[in-house]
Amino acid sequence: MNMRALIVDDDTSWQGLLSEMLNENGFEVDTAGTVEEAAAALKANSHRLAVVDLSLSVSDHHNQDGLRVLDTIRLLDPTCRAILLTGFATVEVAVKALTEHNAFTFLRKESFKRLEFKDVIQRILVSAPATDEGNASVLTLKPDSVSQTALAPKVLIVDDDAGWRSILEDLIHESEFQPVACASFGEALGLIRNDKFSLAVVDLSLRSTQNLDGLQLLKIAQGHHIPTIVVSGLAEPEEIQRIYAEHAISTYIEKQAFDRAAFKRILAKTKQASETSNELSILTDREREVLTLLAQGMTNKEIAEKLVITTNTVKRHLKAIFEKLNVHTRAAAVAIATKNK
Repeated sequence: MNMRALIVDDDTSWQGLLSEMLNENGFEVDTAGTVEEAAAALKANSHRLAVVDLSLSVSDHHNQDGLRVLDTIRLLDPTCRAILLTGFATVEVAVKALTEHNAFTFLRKESFKRLEFKDVIQRILVSAPATDEGNASVLTLKPDSVSQTALAPKVLIVDDDAGWRSILEDLIHESEFQPVACASFGEALGLIRNDKFSLAVVDLSLRSTQNLDGLQLLKIAQGHHIPTIVVSGLAEPEEIQRIYAEHAISTYIEKQAFDRAAFKRILAKTKQASETSNELSILTDREREVLTLLAQGMTNKEIAEKLVITTNTVKRHLKAIFEKLNVHTRAAAVAIATKNK
């Protein structure tokens, strides 16, 4: 027997478009234009997925009956995955649909792409059915504008959930950073190696076994001295404690409890810190001591005697200093030290 899908939209043209695509993917389709019609369809049959328009009133763009439909789905057909589709979306509504109404996906009509929609369908088909405890989320909320001055500090966003990337991009943009978003470990690694970031926002689960990609990125970001915020669906207290202990992250935010205002406060503190720091802030106290003496013209042997350490230890400190400052000569390191006095 074919799987069933439910389309809840008061626009018959969208009903037709979505029905065609779902039919192509092997679904039998029920349609509804109101909350009441949707409830009747949910009572009559169980559904693998539902596509729900946020506004079910042509004359009222503030209508959010789609959220009521999501709640009805959770009550009457709790294993059904719901995609919220709308032309009237804000960041607040996207987060609300995700955290309070169990939406699996949030897609905007004005940026709707057939291939993207089909990709979401495939993700639903390979995912476990929804439960009352919540869903994995694949939001796709595209901000109206993410234009940024090239002088703004850059923030790396790594999340394979398109909607969360868009939400984070929007909030980071509002906080006067330049968001640079990617969806995979490979993309993130390339960006880290070829650009300079003031902050990284990383999801631990990147469609990899045991979330190893996300954890590996935390290590790489730490190695490049990039402060890192984890925004993740993983919420086990023991796991969170372990990540804090082992990966030197600045903050861990659970997606289920995501708070827009709190996230923006964290960004504001990060921005303030980045504006008051200089290039030498990434060095340890001992490395700064070595660099200061190097800038005074001392040799390795003289630095070792001054700090009561071996010359091999001085060499190790200089190697670390060169790597952190991205220089290759003593003169270049001294130039940076002089500039940041």
